[in-house]
Amino acid sequence: MKKALSRIAAVLMVVILFGLVIEGCAKRVTRVSSDAVTDISGRWNDTDSKMVADKIVSDCLVAPWMGEWLSANNNKRPIVIVGTIVNKSYEHINVETFVKDIETSLISSQKVRFVSSRNERDELRDERRDQQEGWTADKTKAKIGAEIGANFIMKGTLNTIVDEAGGTKAVWYQVNVELHDLSTNEIVYIGQTKIKKVIEKSSTRW
Repeated sequence: MKKALSRIAAVLMVVILFGLVIEGCAKRVTRVSSDAVTDISGRWNDTDSKMVADKIVSDCLVAPWMGEWLSANNNKRPIVIVGTIVNKSYEHINVETFVKDIETSLISSQKVRFVSSRNERDELRDERRDQQEGWTADKTKAKIGAEIGANFIMKGTLNTIVDEAGGTKAVWYQVNVELHDLSTNEIVYIGQTKIKKVIEKSSTRW
């Protein structure tokens, strides 16, 4: 009888311990607003991307080149495209989302017109060619040769500088952009935006 009770007690202990392990491994997920600042790791994140994109566009569109363009073109809005943004930082950063944030900010400003990127144009051209094969009604066919060319292209780099001592690490994110006149290759605007983060080291390693 005592042996049977001991076995039961041992089984119960195993079940309890197993339950505690499962509980300890469970994750807690909290749904938050997409606009909420969630700077958990200290690395480049969605908040940084949007903030820098908005600052870049804001600074660019009030620079002298804009006034000169409007004066020379009867206040006609310039047509802009975003080219390559090169990630030269030590982090793996999804540059595509950053480019989209810049494009969104440019379009939302309503101060420029915007055309499709190189990759997007290839897909659109394939669709236009497909419409010419006889399957699409003539009245609804997209015209070939009616594309609008961009006047300016924005290019840039994303860099980081890291300084670490003791239990503290400082990270500088620096984004440099240039706006090029596509007709003349003239650089009409150069801008720079920085973010600095100070991260205190925890008991775990970086």
